[in-house]
Amino acid sequence: MSNDTPIQHGEVTATYFWDDASGINGDTGMPAGGEPMQKGLFSSPSWPLGTEGFIVYEGEEYEFFIGDRGPGVPSHDCDVLLDIDGKTFADMMGESWDSTNYVVTGGNGHAEVEYYITKWGDGAGKEGAPHPFEQPENKCEDAVSPMPAEYKGEDEKSEKKDDSKKEESKKDEESKKDESKEETSKDGSDEQQAQDEQQDQDGAPVAGEDEGQSGTGVTAETATNDLSGTGLMGAEGAPSASALLALAIIPAVIIALVFAWTRRPAGVHAGADDDSGKGLMAESSGRHGVSSLLDLVREGGNNVSEMINRLRNGGDK
Repeated sequence: MSNDTPIQHGEVTATYFWDDASGINGDTGMPAGGEPMQKGLFSSPSWPLGTEGFIVYEGEEYEFFIGDRGPGVPSHDCDVLLDIDGKTFADMMGESWDSTNYVVTGGNGHAEVEYYITKWGDGAGKEGAPHPFEQPENKCEDAVSPMPAEYKGEDEKSEKKDDSKKEESKKDEESKKDESKEETSKDGSDEQQAQDEQQDQDGAPVAGEDEGQSGTGVTAETATNDLSGTGLMGAEGAPSASALLALAIIPAVIIALVFAWTRRPAGVHAGADDDSGKGLMAESSGRHGVSSLLDLVREGGNNVSEMINRLRNGGDK
């Protein structure tokens, strides 16, 4: 395969020639391009002189350059559009070249070949689709075909690689942007969480400081409030059970003391002297002495306790 990258491809019918000004077998003179007749010198009815390329026949490549004009009349109607030197044509056919008669042995004078242009020449002629000899208006467009994949140039492959790299780079950038957005969102979430935790810590009660305020601890202020008149009131302003209990105890105690003190014995007058001349302080076997007074106080206290229990039971209800 040629090392040069093809720029045009197609299929044409080809024949062979050998022009060296010998006049043998229709020889018309030296090639028009100024180069002597040689192996690899092809003739085209329209391509610029000096154009380079190669042909493929049955899988084999043969390099050429355009050095002459032809064929003539056989090119009309876009029939035969390429002339191959006789020696190259003989190699293609697997035949031999008869240098005496300027013919290829075997009698096959035509072949269908693929051509590949690798460089346009700077001589006379026109690039692109070939046209018949001296018929420039008759373009043979069917002689040009899309370039096969295996012959596409390195530049085109390089462009595809560059496009692929650009696409990969673009995907990488988008992926990095997405990762950056995720990290930013995560950082913002972590920061918000930290702020929320800090606010929770700032709003939490300090140990010892809120115990007096919340009522879970016991302080002097709490005890004082419990004994105040406000503390004896319920949530709706009504006296609580403890308040009623306290109010009931005080008059009960007073009544018991008064009752015990004023109750007099039914028998002997309290002020009468006994046989020893003692009066109120004399010993007594009844309830007229100090011991009787204490018994009365105890009895009054029991009455008070019973009253308190009744009040408490009533308050619980």
